[in-house]
Amino acid sequence: MKILSGIKPSGYLHLGNYLGAVKNWVKLQNNKKDSGLFFIADSHSLTENLLSASEKQEQIQELAIDLLALGLDPRKSTLFIQSHIPEVFELAWIFNCLTPMGELERMTQYKDKSSRQRESVNAGLFTYPTLMAADVLLFKAEAVPVGDDQSQHLELARETARRFNKRYGKTFPEPKALLTKVARLMSLKNPLEKMSKSASDSYIGVFDEPTAIFEKIRGATTASNDLFEKIYSVQGEIVFEPSRRGIEHPEFEKMEAAVNNLLLLLQEFDSDKFKSLFSNNGIDLDRLRYSELKNDLAKAMVAHFAPFRQKRADLMRQKKKALKIYQAGAKKARITAQKTLKEVKKKVGLI
Repeated sequence: MKILSGIKPSGYLHLGNYLGAVKNWVKLQNNKKDSGLFFIADSHSLTENLLSASEKQEQIQELAIDLLALGLDPRKSTLFIQSHIPEVFELAWIFNCLTPMGELERMTQYKDKSSRQRESVNAGLFTYPTLMAADVLLFKAEAVPVGDDQSQHLELARETARRFNKRYGKTFPEPKALLTKVARLMSLKNPLEKMSKSASDSYIGVFDEPTAIFEKIRGATTASNDLFEKIYSVQGEIVFEPSRRGIEHPEFEKMEAAVNNLLLLLQEFDSDKFKSLFSNNGIDLDRLRYSELKNDLAKAMVAHFAPFRQKRADLMRQKKKALKIYQAGAKKARITAQKTLKEVKKKVGLI
C-alpha cells in the first residue's frame, strides 16, 4: 500500500507534532508491505504569517533535520520537500478548475481561520484543500495518515478523485484515511486549549533540554483529588467520575482536562507506571501524588528523547549531507509525479 503524508514547517517540534504524526510515520515505514512518501509541506506554510526568506529557509532545514533525527529513514521511505516537486502545483491548478467554490467555502479550517484573521485571509488559504488533494493524488497514494483536523480535507481529495475519474476516465484511486488513535495533547498551563507554541511553558519541545522538560512538567496544571470520586482506565480511555464537590466546582472541566493530559502523557512515555496506578476500582486517590507522578513522567520523557537529541546534534554537524537526502528523495518522487501529470494533461487536453 502506498502511504503519503506531510507536515508543515512551523518552528520547534513539540509533543503534539511527534505523537500526532512523526512517531506514527516511523512505525508505518517499518511495514515492508507498504511504501511511504513523507514530505515537508513548505508551500502550504505560506498561507500563514509570512517570514523572511532566511527565516523560512531555516524552518524548513531544521524540520528536515528533525525528521531524520526522530527516525525517518531514506532507505525505507521517500523523503522530500513539497516545493521541489513543481508538478504538484500544475495538478493543483487543474483541480482548482474542477472544484466548486461552495465546497471550499464549507471547509471548517478555512472558516475558522478566516474568522480569526479576516483582514489577512489569502487565496492560498481558500485553495489549501485542492493543493492537498494534488499532494495526495499526484502520487496515487492509497492511504493517508490524518488527524481529525485534516479528515475533511482528505474527503475533498477523495471527492476530487471521483470527480476527475467520472469526467476523464479512471485515473486516481480514492485514498483512505489512516486514523491512528492519538491522544489530543492540551496545553500544560491551560488544558482547555490545544498544545501549541503560543506560550513557551505550555508545550514541551521534542528536543528540549532535560532541565526544561522537568521544569515544564513540574509547572503543569493539575487538580485537587477531592474533585474526583474515581478515575478509571477503560480500554486505554481515561474516565473521570466527579465527586459532589467536583460537580459544583467552577473549574472542574479545566482540572479534569489537566489530570487527563498528565495521565495521557504518562501512558505514552511510561506505560508500566501508568498501568500500576489503576486497579479494578480505579486509581486510589489517597495515594495519588502529582509531584511524584510528574517526576516519573519527566524522567521517562528525558530518557525517551535522549537518543534523538544526540542524533540531531550529529546531523546538524553534517547539515549539507542530511539535506541532500531530501534532494535525492525529490528526484525519485518526480519520476512518479511527471508520469501522473503527463497522464492527466493528456486526458484534459493540455498536451
